[in-house]
Parts: sequence; structure tokens; C-alpha cells
Amino acid sequence: MDLASILGIVLSFTLMIFGMVFGDDGIDFGKTATFIHVPSMLITFGGSFMAILAQSESLGAFAGSLKSITLIMKVTLASESEIIHKIIDLSNVARKEGLLALEEAANEVEDEFLKKGILLIVDGTDPELVRSILESELTAIEDRHGSTIGFWENIASMGPAWGMIGTLIGLINMLKELDDPSNIGAPMSTALITTFYGSVLANWIATPVALKLKAKSAKEIRMKEVIVEGLLSIQAGENPRVIEEKLKSFLAPAERASFSEGQEGGEA
Repeated sequence: MDLASILGIVLSFTLMIFGMVFGDDGIDFGKTATFIHVPSMLITFGGSFMAILAQSESLGAFAGSLKSITLIMKVTLASESEIIHKIIDLSNVARKEGLLALEEAANEVEDEFLKKGILLIVDGTDPELVRSILESELTAIEDRHGSTIGFWENIASMGPAWGMIGTLIGLINMLKELDDPSNIGAPMSTALITTFYGSVLANWIATPVALKLKAKSAKEIRMKEVIVEGLLSIQAGENPRVIEEKLKSFLAPAERASFSEGQEGGEA
């Protein structure tokens, strides 16, 4: 589980609740009832999600995008450093035993993208065609990720918009009741609280989810780019040391230092 995502969501909600209940006379949890207004929830949350449903390709696509919120809870186990180590191991096998020996090594590889690339090399596929096939798959992956990220970005923009619609509804109803001050409270509450709900939907849920998915997507694409460059280098028969230096360019300076230290420790 990704503790950063869970703690961020839970603690931000907790702090929001604390701001609601805390006052000069201490903490009063009864104040939370002021912020619960079912019609405003239906306008803001219901309107936002139904507007996104209307522009979705299908009901299944909408449900799939909605379920993608669970992805922010998952930790990405692999890293660029681990991929580079794997590529170097494969390059050593290819250098000592030939490219055909990689077919056996592919059986132990869990990453389907890496396995596909290895098998293309073993089959003797032209290097340019290997690059074209793998980069086409990368483009398809980016498109799928972009669609999911776009779903949450649209929710983030719809929330405040539907909050404003609720505000206008409340103001219209309030203006109709100006001749009876006792009936102004409920419409005014709707007018204000829908804006609050829209902001919460956008800034507590949708925007953080979109940004987290975007970061995860960028990390996955970067690791697959390492795989593409590494496999093509193996196919070209480059020295494992040269391949290592080439792939380390994908790492941040601090990661390069720790990578080098790990290599020295392993050799020792």
C-alpha cells in the first residue's frame, strides 16, 4: 500500500473536519451537521459524475476510469535501477552465450514488455523494427494512461463548475423568498455549500488522484524507455559496461551514485 497517498487523503480530510468543529469555545462536533446538505451533494457530486458519464465512451469505460482511484494506493515495486541491473545481466548472458540464450532467460522475466522485447531479439527481428514495435506499444500505453488521467482532470474541473450551478440555484431560490426573511436560510445554505462541495471534490480527491496517476505513468514510461534502449544495445552487441553507462543517464545524480555503490558492493 502507498502510505503517502493514504495519509495524504485521510489527514487532509481530518484537518478539514478539525477546521469545521474547532472554535473559540473548543471543539464541537455538532457543527459538522451544518456542512451536510443532501440536495447540494446531489447537485455537485451527482452533476459532476453524470456530466463525465455523458462524455464517456461507454458505461464500462466510465466504471473502469472510476476504479482507477485504487491505483494510487498501489506501490510500484520496480524501479529504473532494478531494470538497469536486469538489462546488464541479460547483456552478460548474450555476450557469453549469444542472443539465442536469452530465450531461456525470458522465461524468468515477469515484465511482459521486457519479455516481448527479448523474444523479438531472439527471433532475429531487425533492430529498427524492434524499436518501432516497442515504441508503438509505449504510445498505446501513454494513450491509455492519458485517458484515465484525463477522467480525473475533468472531474476536477466539473466539481467547481457544478458547485457554481448549485450556488446559482440557491441564489435564485433565495431571491424569490426575499419578502419572507424566515425562508432565506435554506436557499442561502444551498448557495454556499455547493461551492464548498465542488472545491472539496476538485482539491481533495480529483486533482491529487490525477497528479498521482500522472507521476506513476511517467515512471512506468521511463522504465520502459530504459528497456527499449537496453535491449537495442544488447542486440547491437555493445559491451555491458557501455550499456550500463548509457542507461545510467536515465537516473538522477543521487540514484546514479547509489547505483554505483550497489555495483561495487555486489562485486566485492
